[in-house]
Amino acid sequence: MITVVTGTTNKPMASESLKTVFQNHTELEGYLYIGYPIIGTVDGAYPIDGLWISPQKGLVVFNLIEGKDTIGYENDQDDCVNKIKAKLMSYRQLMKKRDLCVPVNVITYAPALARIPETEEYYPLCTNDDTLIKQIQEFSWNDSGYYETLISVLQAISTIRKGRKKREITNPQSKGAKLRKLEDSIANLDNQQSKAVIETVEGVQRIRGLAGSGKTIVLALKAAYLHAQHPEWKIAVTFNTRSLKGQFRRFINTFYMEQTSDEPDWDNIHIIHAWGAPGGGERNGLYYTFCSTNNVEYVDFMAAQRKYGTVDPFGGACSKALESAEEIKPLYDVILVDEAQDFSPSFLRLCYEMLREPRRLVYAYDELQNLRMQSLPAPEKIFGNRADGTPKVKFKPYEEGKPREDIILEKCYRNSRPALVTAHALGFGIYREIPSDSKESALVQMFDQKELWEDIGYEVASGELEDGKHVVLQRTSKSSPEFLEAHSAIDDLIVFQSFENEAEQNRWVAKEIEVNLQRDELRPDDIIVINPNPLTIKKKVAPIRGLLYQKGIASHTAGVDTQPDIFFAENNDSVSFTGIYRAKGNEAAMVYIINAQDCFYSYFDLAKIRNQLFTAITRSKA
Repeated sequence: MITVVTGTTNKPMASESLKTVFQNHTELEGYLYIGYPIIGTVDGAYPIDGLWISPQKGLVVFNLIEGKDTIGYENDQDDCVNKIKAKLMSYRQLMKKRDLCVPVNVITYAPALARIPETEEYYPLCTNDDTLIKQIQEFSWNDSGYYETLISVLQAISTIRKGRKKREITNPQSKGAKLRKLEDSIANLDNQQSKAVIETVEGVQRIRGLAGSGKTIVLALKAAYLHAQHPEWKIAVTFNTRSLKGQFRRFINTFYMEQTSDEPDWDNIHIIHAWGAPGGGERNGLYYTFCSTNNVEYVDFMAAQRKYGTVDPFGGACSKALESAEEIKPLYDVILVDEAQDFSPSFLRLCYEMLREPRRLVYAYDELQNLRMQSLPAPEKIFGNRADGTPKVKFKPYEEGKPREDIILEKCYRNSRPALVTAHALGFGIYREIPSDSKESALVQMFDQKELWEDIGYEVASGELEDGKHVVLQRTSKSSPEFLEAHSAIDDLIVFQSFENEAEQNRWVAKEIEVNLQRDELRPDDIIVINPNPLTIKKKVAPIRGLLYQKGIASHTAGVDTQPDIFFAENNDSVSFTGIYRAKGNEAAMVYIINAQDCFYSYFDLAKIRNQLFTAITRSKA
């Protein structure tokens, strides 16, 4: 059976016809990619129309013709085969001495042609199902032992998770040595993530997944992929946490260079904060752009709080802007929204209205990292109805061969199982004890759909996953790879430490960081210290930073000592201290959560502070 991965293409009719041929012939095996890969050349990006990886036939490249003009198709065949071969020959595991161990075949497919013109046998041209299958049957591969390697090479669309700087290791048992092995293991994207990057919906697409499942990376790579395929499109990438801006720029630039050997055109791809302010440049934001373009009043954070309250001031500002705009001017071809759980539906509606048809909006979120205490509703409620009463956005059930509109990334590559399950247990209050006469629920919060537990990678170990029933859930090795925890004892993966007072806590943290740097062979940028309460960050981290200064260890408070868009120091030689909002979207191998007792209880917003603790724990990388 064929697995079809549908990317974006300038040849939609021919692409659909090619997919139909493969779907009608269930005897065929392998992977069919539409609009992938993109090959870097001296002339820039060179997108491949279609690619079939088969255990029996090897690699078949499809040069698609949308109309009836076949002039020069022979040169196109030569070009795409030469470029694919050059790409594959850079992988030693596919070579035997100087020979590529994979046959690379090519077919030009022109379904709009009524008959096949006179052509050379060396340059096959097919026009329908019969001629295409007949041509495919002439190909063969006698050394298919390289099939799995070929798949991994072509599906590993980026090594973006690799460390930014080579690690110097002297002790093979140190934490630094373990981290280097882990970074090599998770460097490539898995098949599910790769498909999420490539599959392109002509409309709205939702990507859901746990912390560490790769949502931010997938969004960044998707932006770069679409930019490479359609360099003329205006693309915006937006987010709530300002410190993500540098990370997005690095990911997009790295991936674009990997795929095209060229720099992105930053005039057409904007990494832009959600809110924004007057002043242009780095201060710009999508909401501010909407207001200035559509001649409606812009309000800043303080004014929004006064007008719309402290619970969701940004949501109120976006709703008012949408109501006030008489005729909204579309500005973008694609908008990608990260951390959508931290936005109200009105911001997503604002993004939707800023798009040209067919309104390509991609929004990614993790319900469990919600710091607003409000869940995102279904797309029908978010985007509203048309004049005839039908919803503007409604996800269709998945159809084989079509791009997925609703993607779930169930595998977590950041957190070990002990850390992730601890975060869930504390975030939900699974083991919380309350007085027998209390009217409170012991649980702090719970999914409104029980199936979500399985969607995010849990399975039933015992009992029943039903309302009012006792159940034991566990994460599977498929959803939480065992190599993330097998390197160390559980008591080293997650440590609970209690203190008599804050001064004792601060001395312990400073001493441990010194050990991490001197004995454990970690770098300063491997360490972050999180104070969950964002209102007390400067006051609470100052004593620990003072102790580190006395030890000759550099540190900084993200967004205070650095620009708002910077989280890690540029030269990576400083330990990051942060509140929870700037921590979101970032990760480090060693995470210290100080003053965690602040997340134990709150009369008004217990779910919110438990989510702060959950989010802090899930910043930990392996």
